[in-house]
Amino acid sequence: MRTSRRFAIVLAILCCWAAITGSDGLAQQPAPQRPQLPKGFVAEYDVKYVPDGDGAQALDIYFPEGQTDKPLPLLIWIHGGGWSAGSKSGLPYLNQLPRGYVAASIEYRFSQKAVFPAQIQDCQAAIRFLRANAKKYGIDPQRVGVGGGSAGGHLAALVGTSGGKKAFPAIGGNDDQSDRVQAVCDIYGPANFWTVVKQADEDMDVKNIFKWNNGDPYSKLIGAKLGEDKEKCDAVSPVHYVAKDSPPFLILHGDRDALVPYAQSVVLSDLLAKAGVEVTLQRLPGAGHGGPAFGLPAVAKLTNAFFDKHLKGVEAKIEALPDSEVTVKPPAPAPK
Repeated sequence: MRTSRRFAIVLAILCCWAAITGSDGLAQQPAPQRPQLPKGFVAEYDVKYVPDGDGAQALDIYFPEGQTDKPLPLLIWIHGGGWSAGSKSGLPYLNQLPRGYVAASIEYRFSQKAVFPAQIQDCQAAIRFLRANAKKYGIDPQRVGVGGGSAGGHLAALVGTSGGKKAFPAIGGNDDQSDRVQAVCDIYGPANFWTVVKQADEDMDVKNIFKWNNGDPYSKLIGAKLGEDKEKCDAVSPVHYVAKDSPPFLILHGDRDALVPYAQSVVLSDLLAKAGVEVTLQRLPGAGHGGPAFGLPAVAKLTNAFFDKHLKGVEAKIEALPDSEVTVKPPAPAPK
Protein backbone atom coordinates (compact mmCIF):
# COMPACT_ATOMS: atom_id res chain seq x y z
CA MET A 1 0.00 0.00 0.00
CA ARG A 2 2.90 2.35 0.81
CA THR A 3 4.40 1.76 -2.65
CA SER A 4 1.05 2.44 -4.32
CA ARG A 5 0.66 5.65 -2.33
CA ARG A 6 4.13 6.90 -3.32
CA PHE A 7 3.38 6.05 -6.95
CA ALA A 8 0.09 7.93 -6.74
CA ILE A 9 1.72 11.04 -5.27
CA VAL A 10 4.43 11.12 -7.94
CA LEU A 11 1.84 10.60 -10.68
CA ALA A 12 -0.31 13.43 -9.35
CA ILE A 13 2.64 15.82 -9.31
CA LEU A 14 3.58 14.91 -12.87
CA CYS A 15 0.00 15.27 -14.07
CA CYS A 16 -0.25 18.75 -12.56
CA TRP A 17 3.10 19.72 -14.07
CA ALA A 18 2.04 18.40 -17.48
CA ALA A 19 -1.07 20.56 -17.28
CA ILE A 20 0.99 23.68 -16.62
CA THR A 21 3.49 23.06 -19.41
CA GLY A 22 0.82 21.77 -21.77
CA SER A 23 -1.32 24.87 -21.38
CA ASP A 24 1.21 27.22 -22.92
CA GLY A 25 3.38 24.84 -24.95
CA LEU A 26 6.38 27.13 -24.68
CA ALA A 27 9.90 26.85 -23.27
CA GLN A 28 11.58 23.67 -22.10
CA GLN A 29 11.36 23.39 -18.31
CA PRO A 30 14.47 22.71 -16.20
CA ALA A 31 14.91 18.98 -15.74
CA PRO A 32 14.44 17.79 -12.16
CA GLN A 33 17.29 16.07 -10.37
CA ARG A 34 17.78 12.38 -11.06
CA PRO A 35 15.82 10.28 -8.58
CA GLN A 36 17.15 8.05 -5.85
CA LEU A 37 16.72 4.48 -7.04
CA PRO A 38 15.30 1.61 -5.01
CA LYS A 39 17.95 -0.71 -3.60
CA GLY A 40 19.11 -3.30 -6.12
CA PHE A 41 18.38 -1.18 -9.20
CA VAL A 42 20.57 0.88 -11.50
CA ALA A 43 19.94 3.28 -14.36
CA GLU A 44 21.44 4.39 -17.62
CA TYR A 45 20.61 7.95 -18.59
CA ASP A 46 20.43 9.70 -21.96
CA VAL A 47 20.73 6.47 -23.91
CA LYS A 48 20.56 7.27 -27.62
CA TYR A 49 17.93 5.20 -29.38
CA VAL A 50 18.62 6.73 -32.81
CA PRO A 51 22.30 6.46 -33.84
CA ASP A 52 23.73 9.92 -34.62
CA GLY A 53 20.25 11.32 -34.08
CA ASP A 54 18.87 14.46 -32.48
CA GLY A 55 19.80 15.15 -28.86
CA ALA A 56 16.17 14.64 -27.87
CA GLN A 57 16.14 11.09 -29.21
CA ALA A 58 17.24 9.60 -25.92
CA LEU A 59 15.77 7.61 -23.04
CA ASP A 60 16.46 6.73 -19.43
CA ILE A 61 16.28 3.05 -18.46
CA TYR A 62 15.94 1.63 -14.93
CA PHE A 63 16.65 -2.08 -14.37
CA PRO A 64 17.87 -4.64 -11.79
CA GLU A 65 21.51 -4.38 -10.83
CA GLY A 66 22.20 -8.10 -11.22
CA GLN A 67 20.89 -11.03 -13.19
CA THR A 68 17.23 -11.92 -12.69
CA ASP A 69 15.74 -15.40 -12.69
CA LYS A 70 13.66 -14.47 -15.71
CA PRO A 71 13.19 -11.38 -17.88
CA LEU A 72 10.81 -8.76 -16.51
CA PRO A 73 7.96 -6.82 -18.11
CA LEU A 74 8.77 -3.29 -19.22
CA LEU A 75 6.82 -0.12 -18.40
CA ILE A 76 7.51 2.88 -20.65
CA TRP A 77 6.55 6.42 -19.64
CA ILE A 78 6.00 9.22 -22.20
CA HIS A 79 5.92 12.66 -20.60
CA GLY A 80 3.48 15.45 -21.34
CA GLY A 81 3.99 19.15 -21.97
CA GLY A 82 1.96 20.12 -25.03
CA TRP A 83 4.39 18.27 -27.34
CA SER A 84 6.70 21.25 -26.86
CA ALA A 85 8.00 21.01 -23.29
CA GLY A 86 8.56 18.57 -20.46
CA SER A 87 11.30 16.15 -19.49
CA LYS A 88 11.91 12.41 -19.43
CA SER A 89 13.55 12.86 -16.03
CA GLY A 90 10.23 12.54 -14.23
CA LEU A 91 9.21 8.89 -13.96
CA PRO A 92 6.06 7.91 -12.04
CA TYR A 93 6.82 4.24 -12.69
CA LEU A 94 9.96 4.33 -10.54
CA ASN A 95 8.19 2.60 -7.65
CA GLN A 96 7.11 -0.18 -9.96
CA LEU A 97 10.69 -1.50 -10.05
CA PRO A 98 10.45 -3.43 -6.75
CA ARG A 99 7.13 -4.84 -7.96
CA GLY A 100 8.93 -6.72 -10.72
CA TYR A 101 9.20 -4.31 -13.64
CA VAL A 102 11.89 -2.67 -15.71
CA ALA A 103 11.04 0.98 -16.46
CA ALA A 104 12.02 3.47 -19.14
CA SER A 105 11.24 7.13 -19.81
CA ILE A 106 11.34 8.47 -23.37
CA GLU A 107 12.37 11.86 -24.65
CA TYR A 108 11.20 12.94 -28.10
CA ARG A 109 11.54 15.88 -30.47
CA PHE A 110 9.30 18.82 -29.65
CA SER A 111 6.90 20.41 -32.12
CA GLN A 112 8.92 23.65 -32.40
CA LYS A 113 11.76 21.51 -33.76
CA ALA A 114 9.82 18.98 -35.85
CA VAL A 115 6.11 18.65 -36.54
CA PHE A 116 4.20 15.37 -36.44
CA PRO A 117 4.87 12.50 -37.12
CA ALA A 118 8.34 13.06 -35.62
CA GLN A 119 7.04 12.45 -32.09
CA ILE A 120 5.44 9.05 -32.75
CA GLN A 121 8.39 8.01 -34.92
CA ASP A 122 10.66 8.72 -31.96
CA CYS A 123 8.49 6.75 -29.55
CA GLN A 124 8.31 3.77 -31.87
CA ALA A 125 12.07 3.91 -32.48
CA ALA A 126 12.63 3.85 -28.72
CA ILE A 127 10.39 0.80 -28.33
CA ARG A 128 12.25 -1.06 -31.06
CA PHE A 129 15.57 -0.09 -29.45
CA LEU A 130 14.47 -1.40 -26.07
CA ARG A 131 13.36 -4.69 -27.60
CA ALA A 132 16.65 -4.99 -29.47
CA ASN A 133 18.47 -4.56 -26.14
CA ALA A 134 16.07 -6.64 -24.07
CA LYS A 135 18.72 -9.11 -22.93
CA LYS A 136 21.04 -6.36 -21.69
CA TYR A 137 18.36 -4.80 -19.51
CA GLY A 138 16.55 -7.98 -18.43
CA ILE A 139 13.38 -7.16 -20.41
CA ASP A 140 10.77 -9.61 -21.61
CA PRO A 141 10.11 -8.23 -25.12
CA GLN A 142 6.70 -9.89 -25.19
CA ARG A 143 5.46 -7.89 -22.19
CA VAL A 144 5.69 -4.16 -22.82
CA GLY A 145 3.30 -1.55 -21.44
CA VAL A 146 3.22 2.17 -22.10
CA GLY A 147 1.68 5.10 -20.27
CA GLY A 148 1.69 8.87 -20.44
CA GLY A 149 -0.15 12.00 -19.39
CA SER A 150 -1.62 14.75 -21.58
CA ALA A 151 0.56 14.96 -24.73
CA GLY A 152 2.26 11.82 -23.44
CA GLY A 153 -1.13 10.18 -23.05
CA HIS A 154 -1.85 10.98 -26.69
CA LEU A 155 1.45 9.44 -27.78
CA ALA A 156 0.90 6.39 -25.56
CA ALA A 157 -2.54 5.87 -27.09
CA LEU A 158 -1.15 6.35 -30.59
CA VAL A 159 1.64 3.86 -29.86
CA GLY A 160 -1.09 1.43 -28.84
CA THR A 161 -3.49 1.81 -31.75
CA SER A 162 -0.94 2.31 -34.55
CA GLY A 163 1.61 -0.27 -33.38
CA GLY A 164 2.52 -2.89 -35.95
CA LYS A 165 0.69 -1.08 -38.76
CA LYS A 166 3.73 0.69 -40.29
CA ALA A 167 1.61 3.82 -40.50
CA PHE A 168 4.68 6.03 -40.06
CA PRO A 169 8.10 5.62 -41.71
CA ALA A 170 10.42 3.84 -39.28
CA ILE A 171 13.55 5.61 -38.09
CA GLY A 172 16.52 4.58 -35.95
CA GLY A 173 17.05 1.06 -37.27
CA ASN A 174 16.17 -2.15 -35.40
CA ASP A 175 13.67 -2.83 -38.16
CA ASP A 176 13.49 -6.49 -37.15
CA GLN A 177 11.86 -5.47 -33.85
CA SER A 178 8.17 -4.78 -33.24
CA ASP A 179 6.81 -1.44 -32.08
CA ARG A 180 3.63 -3.01 -30.69
CA VAL A 181 2.83 -2.89 -26.98
CA GLN A 182 0.67 -5.14 -24.82
CA ALA A 183 -1.03 -2.55 -22.57
CA VAL A 184 -1.71 1.21 -22.62
CA CYS A 185 -2.50 3.62 -19.78
CA ASP A 186 -3.72 6.85 -21.38
CA ILE A 187 -4.01 9.72 -18.88
CA TYR A 188 -6.22 12.44 -20.42
CA GLY A 189 -4.55 12.32 -23.82
CA PRO A 190 -6.20 13.84 -26.93
CA ALA A 191 -7.66 11.14 -29.16
CA ASN A 192 -9.30 12.90 -32.13
CA PHE A 193 -7.90 16.19 -33.46
CA TRP A 194 -10.69 16.48 -36.01
CA THR A 195 -13.41 16.80 -33.35
CA VAL A 196 -11.58 18.47 -30.46
CA VAL A 197 -12.66 22.03 -31.26
CA LYS A 198 -16.33 21.10 -31.51
CA GLN A 199 -16.20 19.01 -28.35
CA ALA A 200 -14.52 21.83 -26.43
CA ASP A 201 -17.18 24.28 -27.60
CA GLU A 202 -19.96 21.89 -26.59
CA ASP A 203 -18.63 21.15 -23.12
CA MET A 204 -20.72 23.39 -20.90
CA ASP A 205 -18.92 22.23 -17.74
CA VAL A 206 -15.58 23.86 -18.56
CA LYS A 207 -14.27 27.01 -20.16
CA ASN A 208 -11.77 26.10 -22.86
CA ILE A 209 -8.49 28.02 -22.60
CA PHE A 210 -7.36 27.92 -26.24
CA LYS A 211 -7.82 30.34 -29.11
CA TRP A 212 -7.88 27.61 -31.70
CA ASN A 213 -5.52 27.65 -34.69
CA ASN A 214 -3.61 30.57 -33.23
CA GLY A 215 -0.74 28.98 -31.38
CA ASP A 216 -2.56 26.21 -29.50
CA PRO A 217 -0.48 23.04 -28.96
CA TYR A 218 -2.73 20.91 -31.17
CA SER A 219 -2.36 22.92 -34.38
CA LYS A 220 1.32 23.60 -33.67
CA LEU A 221 1.95 19.87 -33.47
CA ILE A 222 0.53 19.08 -36.91
CA GLY A 223 1.36 22.38 -38.60
CA ALA A 224 -2.20 22.74 -39.86
CA LYS A 225 -5.59 24.10 -38.87
CA LEU A 226 -7.88 21.92 -36.81
CA GLY A 227 -11.22 21.31 -38.45
CA GLU A 228 -9.83 22.14 -41.90
CA ASP A 229 -7.03 19.69 -42.71
CA LYS A 230 -8.73 16.35 -42.12
CA GLU A 231 -5.86 14.28 -43.48
CA LYS A 232 -3.41 15.67 -40.93
CA CYS A 233 -5.98 15.53 -38.14
CA ASP A 234 -6.71 11.86 -38.86
CA ALA A 235 -3.02 10.95 -39.12
CA VAL A 236 -2.27 12.22 -35.60
CA SER A 237 -5.43 10.81 -33.97
CA PRO A 238 -5.34 7.48 -32.07
CA VAL A 239 -9.00 6.86 -32.93
CA HIS A 240 -8.05 6.61 -36.61
CA TYR A 241 -6.08 3.39 -36.01
CA VAL A 242 -8.35 1.49 -33.61
CA ALA A 243 -8.76 -2.15 -34.58
CA LYS A 244 -9.64 -5.47 -32.98
CA ASP A 245 -5.95 -6.19 -32.39
CA SER A 246 -5.36 -2.97 -30.41
CA PRO A 247 -3.94 -3.71 -26.94
CA PRO A 248 -5.98 -3.33 -23.73
CA PHE A 249 -6.48 0.26 -22.57
CA LEU A 250 -6.93 1.98 -19.23
CA ILE A 251 -8.00 5.61 -19.71
CA LEU A 252 -8.01 8.13 -16.85
CA HIS A 253 -9.71 11.48 -17.46
CA GLY A 254 -11.30 14.24 -15.40
CA ASP A 255 -14.70 15.48 -16.54
CA ARG A 256 -13.75 19.15 -15.97
CA ASP A 257 -10.68 19.13 -18.20
CA ALA A 258 -10.23 22.50 -19.95
CA LEU A 259 -7.30 21.40 -22.14
CA VAL A 260 -8.50 18.03 -23.43
CA PRO A 261 -12.29 17.57 -23.47
CA TYR A 262 -13.47 14.53 -21.52
CA ALA A 263 -15.47 13.59 -24.63
CA GLN A 264 -12.17 12.75 -26.36
CA SER A 265 -11.67 9.77 -24.07
CA VAL A 266 -15.32 8.74 -24.27
CA VAL A 267 -15.09 8.45 -28.05
CA LEU A 268 -11.81 6.50 -27.88
CA SER A 269 -13.21 4.16 -25.25
CA ASP A 270 -16.39 3.55 -27.26
CA LEU A 271 -14.46 2.77 -30.44
CA LEU A 272 -12.13 0.36 -28.64
CA ALA A 273 -15.07 -1.42 -27.03
CA LYS A 274 -16.90 -1.63 -30.36
CA ALA A 275 -13.79 -3.24 -31.90
CA GLY A 276 -13.78 -5.85 -29.13
CA VAL A 277 -10.76 -4.42 -27.29
CA GLU A 278 -10.66 -4.60 -23.50
CA VAL A 279 -10.92 -1.00 -22.29
CA THR A 280 -11.71 0.73 -19.01
CA LEU A 281 -12.51 4.44 -18.92
CA GLN A 282 -12.12 5.85 -15.44
CA ARG A 283 -13.92 9.18 -15.11
CA LEU A 284 -12.70 11.39 -12.28
CA PRO A 285 -15.64 13.61 -11.27
CA GLY A 286 -14.73 17.26 -10.90
CA ALA A 287 -11.10 16.73 -11.88
CA GLY A 288 -9.38 18.94 -14.42
CA HIS A 289 -6.22 18.46 -16.45
CA GLY A 290 -4.34 16.81 -13.62
CA GLY A 291 -4.84 17.44 -9.94
CA PRO A 292 -5.11 15.49 -6.69
CA ALA A 293 -7.77 13.04 -7.90
CA PHE A 294 -5.17 11.34 -10.10
CA GLY A 295 -3.08 10.70 -6.99
CA LEU A 296 -5.76 8.91 -5.01
CA PRO A 297 -4.77 5.44 -3.72
CA ALA A 298 -7.68 3.84 -5.58
CA VAL A 299 -6.38 5.20 -8.90
CA ALA A 300 -2.89 3.87 -8.20
CA LYS A 301 -4.31 0.49 -7.23
CA LEU A 302 -6.37 0.35 -10.44
CA THR A 303 -3.32 1.24 -12.55
CA ASN A 304 -1.16 -1.37 -10.84
CA ALA A 305 -3.82 -4.05 -11.29
CA PHE A 306 -4.23 -3.16 -14.97
CA PHE A 307 -0.55 -3.56 -15.78
CA ASP A 308 -0.20 -6.64 -13.56
CA LYS A 309 -3.04 -8.33 -15.38
CA HIS A 310 -1.83 -7.67 -18.90
CA LEU A 311 1.94 -7.84 -18.37
CA LYS A 312 2.26 -10.39 -15.56
CA GLY A 313 -0.79 -12.55 -16.13
CA VAL A 314 -2.20 -11.79 -12.68
CA GLU A 315 -5.92 -12.53 -12.43
CA ALA A 316 -7.70 -9.25 -11.86
CA LYS A 317 -11.03 -7.71 -12.72
CA ILE A 318 -10.41 -4.26 -14.16
CA GLU A 319 -13.45 -2.03 -14.02
CA ALA A 320 -14.24 1.62 -13.46
CA LEU A 321 -14.33 2.62 -9.81
CA PRO A 322 -17.35 4.27 -8.17
CA ASP A 323 -17.35 8.06 -7.86
CA SER A 324 -16.89 7.82 -4.11
CA GLU A 325 -13.40 6.33 -4.55
CA VAL A 326 -12.11 8.76 -7.17
CA THR A 327 -13.55 12.07 -6.02
CA VAL A 328 -11.48 14.47 -3.94
CA LYS A 329 -13.57 15.72 -1.06
CA PRO A 330 -13.46 19.48 -0.43
CA PRO A 331 -11.73 20.50 2.77
CA ALA A 332 -13.93 20.99 5.77
CA PRO A 333 -14.73 24.65 6.48
CA ALA A 334 -12.59 26.25 9.12
CA PRO A 335 -14.33 26.67 12.47
CA LYS A 336 -15.59 30.14 13.12
